[in-house]
Amino acid sequence: MLWRAMPTDDLEVTQMIQAAAAGDGEAAAALLPRVYRELRSLAAARLRRLPTGQTLQATALVHEAYLALIGRQDPGWSGRGHFFGAAAQAMREIIVDHLQRRRLPNLQRF
Repeated sequence: MLWRAMPTDDLEVTQMIQAAAAGDGEAAAALLPRVYRELRSLAAARLRRLPTGQTLQATALVHEAYLALIGRQDPGWSGRGHFFGAAAQAMREIIVDHLQRRRLPNLQRF
């Protein structure tokens, strides 16, 4: 496999991810607009696997997952791939919670 230099944009995003993981709130705020398109694509792909009639939207899934990621005390992301892996995991957890709430609405009363 040939080594390729990372495009400047990818390098900048990786640096922002690492800064956000280290607790830099400014980097965390600037990160979402830079990774939104990829996160939205990931969310849409996850939602396409669900049965028709589900009410969760890709935009809401992205925002919920991003807030969960940024809200973690020590996310420990080592780079871009790790960040997107963590985002995919957060999306899976949100979808599972959403489906469980819809399937078991009577349990929420107790």
